[in-house]
Amino acid sequence: MILTVTLNTALDITYRVPSLRPHASHRVTEVTERPGGKGLNVARVLAALGHPVTVTGFAGGGTGRALQEALTGIPGISDALVPVAGATRRTVAVVDTATGDTTQLNEPGPVISPAEWSTFLEAYEDLLRSSSAVALCGSLPPGVPVGAYGHLVRAARAAAVPVLLDTSGEPLRRGIAARPDFVKPNADELAELTGSHEPLQATRDARRRGARAVVASLGSEGLLAVAPEGHWQATPPARVMGNPTGAGDSAVAGLLSGVVEHLPWPDRLARAAALSAATVRAPVAGEFDRAAYEELLPRVAVTERATAA
Repeated sequence: MILTVTLNTALDITYRVPSLRPHASHRVTEVTERPGGKGLNVARVLAALGHPVTVTGFAGGGTGRALQEALTGIPGISDALVPVAGATRRTVAVVDTATGDTTQLNEPGPVISPAEWSTFLEAYEDLLRSSSAVALCGSLPPGVPVGAYGHLVRAARAAAVPVLLDTSGEPLRRGIAARPDFVKPNADELAELTGSHEPLQATRDARRRGARAVVASLGSEGLLAVAPEGHWQATPPARVMGNPTGAGDSAVAGLLSGVVEHLPWPDRLARAAALSAATVRAPVAGEFDRAAYEELLPRVAVTERATAA
């Protein structure tokens, strides 16, 4: 079983409008709702790939109940979310169908009490006992210690469970120092962490901060990986147009599924890059287009990069 942790879960709401204009009223042509937050996106893709997944984190209030009810309809996903007094946040994505651009509005999330955090830690350590890998994903809700991911990484390492960290800012800085097996920043997060805007140098610098391997999302340029086994870049065959929301989460699912299937690095990266591109093509944010994935996977170019520092 793969475990995904989403401390700041969300109910994702997507509105589609013919054209998004500031300071104007809009007629919404389509509305979709689904469980959200980075780790839940990862779990949905893993389940679609045939991997049993357990999701944990926090859920509360009417929004949390709606999120958990929606989870029951997704085959392959088990709900181990911890109840809290506060209400789970909502995120709103407004898709301009004329341009394909998306405007995102993210609420901050519920305030987590010290007692709720302690309850979660006990549940997390228990879940690790039956996990083949764990993904720690997304932002921290108010009240959770900024060093939370460092604690969760160390617990996974103590349980000998491979752990992937996908977050940003100070939580990433502190989490990477706990030596996760993998981190997956995007280009902006990587530059913020290292101060370097040259992808290969920044990826190497991030690895020196503690991660065993770093996989950087570079948008249309694909994925760049620096690991003890070597350095590779995986590039989709062409620029993919659509909604990029959730593309990085699909890449995380591809990497984790490759880890538990013991795939070599080039195959992991090809899968991750194809899933990411197929997510951009999907009509709903955070889903992936299976036909596009199957068409793209054999066409992803994976090249080995020089390993000199």
